[in-house]
Amino acid sequence: MPRILDYPIRSGYFAHRVQVEETVCDVRTPFQRVEVVETVEFGRMLLLDGHIQLATRDEHAYHEALVQVPLLTVRQPKRALVVGGGDGGVLREICRHPSIEQVDMVEIDGQVVDLAKQHLPSLSDGAFDDPRVNLVVGDAFPWVAACPHQYDLIVVDATDTYEDEEGELSEMLFTETFYRDCLRLLSDDGFVVTQADNPMYCPYSLDAVVESFEKVFPRVGHYWGLVPSFGGFSAYCWASKGAAPATAMPANKLGLRYLSETTYSLGSGPLPF
Repeated sequence: MPRILDYPIRSGYFAHRVQVEETVCDVRTPFQRVEVVETVEFGRMLLLDGHIQLATRDEHAYHEALVQVPLLTVRQPKRALVVGGGDGGVLREICRHPSIEQVDMVEIDGQVVDLAKQHLPSLSDGAFDDPRVNLVVGDAFPWVAACPHQYDLIVVDATDTYEDEEGELSEMLFTETFYRDCLRLLSDDGFVVTQADNPMYCPYSLDAVVESFEKVFPRVGHYWGLVPSFGGFSAYCWASKGAAPATAMPANKLGLRYLSETTYSLGSGPLPF
């Protein structure tokens, strides 16, 4: 029987309501509750502890904006690091680039990876089986601190530290110590990029990331994309040793669905409110 699901966009203050036709899985891992549900409007949705992580109807907009805006600027990128991203969408976007030689992915909850492979296979589109991918199931904080490599792209696709919640699972990733390790691992022309929540309803998230980045990185900026299942918008913050994303959509043959000359230019300007 169909049921109604309310999921928060801003803590208890604002939520989306969707009709769920089927609960595909509902699993409690050692770290969190993982749900995959089939909905009428957004397709399959992944929720962690009741918070939306993606919907198959518009996840391409989120993942393309997160990965491709910085990565399309890097000439012949070779190595990438993904922190979190257990659903595989970030991996899929990075693996589109033929110049990439290795992608290290550190995900603390291996069951998220297993459940995504089983119930959301379009997200990774086979990327977990790409020989260039090295999956590490473990805590990213000590792993990054000990890592000897350099990367052209570091993507932090971890869960938010939500308003009015402690957010123990990812809060150590949003620290100056963690970002200083990222700076050490970053190539001269590379980027660190992270999602920064909904900038209309949760502007404090982007403000906090920008403030942390500016303490560590020589150059910092942000942009946004349209992701309806997230309440309309998703913010992203990037940092580098001096490089900046291109001001216009770079030429590519990647077959992107969301990013175009129009959406790329739109997302780099002021928010439309």
